[in-house]
Amino acid sequence: MADEQTQKPDTVIIKKYANRRLYNTETSSYVTLEHLAQMVKDGRDFVVKDAKSGEDITRAVLAQIIFDEESKGGQTLLPARFLRQLISFYGHGLESVVPTYLENSLEMFSRNQERFYDYVEQQMNAAQVFKGSALGPFEEIARQNMAAFERATKMFSGLAGAEEGGEENASPKAATGESPAKDGFEEMQRQLKAMQDQLDKLSGKPSGKK
Repeated sequence: MADEQTQKPDTVIIKKYANRRLYNTETSSYVTLEHLAQMVKDGRDFVVKDAKSGEDITRAVLAQIIFDEESKGGQTLLPARFLRQLISFYGHGLESVVPTYLENSLEMFSRNQERFYDYVEQQMNAAQVFKGSALGPFEEIARQNMAAFERATKMFSGLAGAEEGGEENASPKAATGESPAKDGFEEMQRQLKAMQDQLDKLSGKPSGKK
């Protein structure tokens, strides 16, 4: 959020005190993690600062929100396998690779979700949804989304294996000097292009144009 980009003029400043209480400077009131979670869902940008030192602790607070959400029954989004893989990347010099890939993947997923809802609304307005083969395009989008995340998992596993196992466990491409990260990003780009073409086809737009 605010620690990763230029702070917006309407960014809300949240102060965290030693007693762990959170103070919203915009509303001049104390808030909870649930309030901050709702602000995220509403698209409100905020930054959390330590009330005493002024240190930006937004990342830690967001992580706490995710932990709380994951602790609630029936609302888990992060599989144990994914969390284990993510933990294994720490200390392997992947700080410049993993965050960017995850951000791009989630951005792609969010963009596809919005276009998916737009398409559903259009079909409902035309009284065509759930008739004949109307679900065919939806199934194709879902299949491509799953394929993209499976490729991401395989790429991450390959990177971790190369770091931990050295040359003996490295892939043939790694042995010849080719970067598994680069190869993974190229595959992601191909996947993004395929999904973009599919969505453009559904929305009636010329392929490759926004």
